[in-house]
Amino acid sequence: MRFMGAERVEQAAESCAALLRTVVGEDWENTKAGGLEWSCRFTATHIASDFIGYASNLAGRAQSSYVPFDITVDGAEDGLYRADNAGLIHVVTTMGALFAATLRTTPREVRAFHPYPFRSANRDGFAAMGIAEALLHTHDIAQGFGVPYEAPAELAEYVLTTIFPAVQPGPAPWPTLLWATGRGELPGRARVTDWRWSNNLVLPTEHLTLEGVTPAAAADLQAGGDGGFDWVEDGPFDGTRAASGMMVKAYEAGVHRPEFGVYVLVRREDGRAIGGMGFHGSPDGDGRVEVGYDLAESARGRGHATQALRALAEWALAREDVTSVFATIERDNLPSQAVVGRSGFTLVSEAGEQGEMLAYERRG
Repeated sequence: MRFMGAERVEQAAESCAALLRTVVGEDWENTKAGGLEWSCRFTATHIASDFIGYASNLAGRAQSSYVPFDITVDGAEDGLYRADNAGLIHVVTTMGALFAATLRTTPREVRAFHPYPFRSANRDGFAAMGIAEALLHTHDIAQGFGVPYEAPAELAEYVLTTIFPAVQPGPAPWPTLLWATGRGELPGRARVTDWRWSNNLVLPTEHLTLEGVTPAAAADLQAGGDGGFDWVEDGPFDGTRAASGMMVKAYEAGVHRPEFGVYVLVRREDGRAIGGMGFHGSPDGDGRVEVGYDLAESARGRGHATQALRALAEWALAREDVTSVFATIERDNLPSQAVVGRSGFTLVSEAGEQGEMLAYERRG
């Protein structure tokens, strides 16, 4: 799956600029942007500020806070720095170009600070957030001036499948994104009054990183792609593709909880993906959640699965809604039984008609 974030940011910046050019002669300073308290001028400046702010966090590898700066659009009406409406459109497209250039030069494994919800985002997440800011606030500005605006469907879909993993797909991506952000209605769904986007969860271990899979990446893995990861030669294994397919079904049904989805195991030493691990769904009414995993054959026998399973189980059991993590393993799969044993699981029962499956559990 080729990274398309930079190209899509450029598309979003141009989509915004195209709308702004249609109202370039209007009074931006004294017109409110849709349902916001901001003026249309402030809203356009905000789009530009988001572009360069996200670029700065990625380029500076910020880890604990935003890079502490802001942009100021010069208000002079003459001289070299003319900041009339046309000048502000130029600022938006320029900041979009700088953001796209940063995305193109940021390695896949880099994560930088963003507060919600897990304190970091990768380049896909930052790209999707920047696109969302541009499209949604362009919509707000268009509403302020009473002119129509419809964002490109592929951009809205990119945003939804990257940072809105818990939002069930609707009849079309753009109306769904408007609904998900409290800006529109969808038949059969209650209006949204409070919303947040959600970047993927990452769990670090000594030798591995467990990277949460987005719906976009899961769909690509299910279809035979790489999900945007750099896999070892014999990966991904069949189980990872099957689990990704299950996650896609849950997403399409509107029951997917992203933190209880699929994780790809990435080696720290070289950034190569070696396997998948994740949950079969959300915790049940008793707080029990099932976990499964697989590794590419070339990565087995090195303790990777044990390290990853310990980390995932400990993360789950630290939550208030999880009381136990269990796994079912074939009776003749001795290596996998050893993995769960080393990870703190104990044998609790036999399963299957002939007792061919063993159930293991780890409790909080």
